[in-house]
Amino acid sequence: MLKVKDKPKIERPREKLEKYGPSKLKDWELLAILLRTGTKDLDVAKLSQKILRDFKDEKILEASIEDLQNIHGLGLAKACEIVACFELGKRKLKGKKTNILLTPKDVWEAMSDIRSSKKEHFVVFYLNARNQEIEREIISVGTVNTSLVHPREVFEGAIKNNATSIILAHNHPSGDTEPSQDDIEITKKLIHAGKILDIRVVDHVVVTGEEFLSII
Repeated sequence: MLKVKDKPKIERPREKLEKYGPSKLKDWELLAILLRTGTKDLDVAKLSQKILRDFKDEKILEASIEDLQNIHGLGLAKACEIVACFELGKRKLKGKKTNILLTPKDVWEAMSDIRSSKKEHFVVFYLNARNQEIEREIISVGTVNTSLVHPREVFEGAIKNNATSIILAHNHPSGDTEPSQDDIEITKKLIHAGKILDIRVVDHVVVTGEEFLSII
């Protein structure tokens, strides 16, 4: 395995982060950026991989400074940096709820801020393999039609967020959940695009202030 410094620049963790964003990096690459350098015996790539092997799954989130220093060559400074980084992350995520979207009603509830709006909002929920919401994005505001909702805008966010599937949703200000012909055509178009990208379109839900309807 090549040392990090011997790899082409675009394959180095820091350069990959700058060009592609953090979601495209492996766990060890993110840790390598944090550590910056390795030890006398291990370069930063191998050191990062060893740390993640020794602290499997989520155990590293609970690792103490003393635990980390048991790894040969990992000094106090680097151990403190790792502990501080994960503690900050835990504090920022504390109390944050992750929506699990399984049914049209789940989607209707997640659209509470939009479903009664006087303007149509076309929304995409990006989901992980457990149907947990990674992020929600408003793609367009106004009359929903095929010229305003393009697969490029819909799936760009899915790829960026490493989503395995998506749910489409939009509100009908009229209060009528009956899908229009444009709604149906948009759904077919995005399902087809999703198959090409191997990103499943789970559902398309029309919502109003009081009701919801699944198109798929």
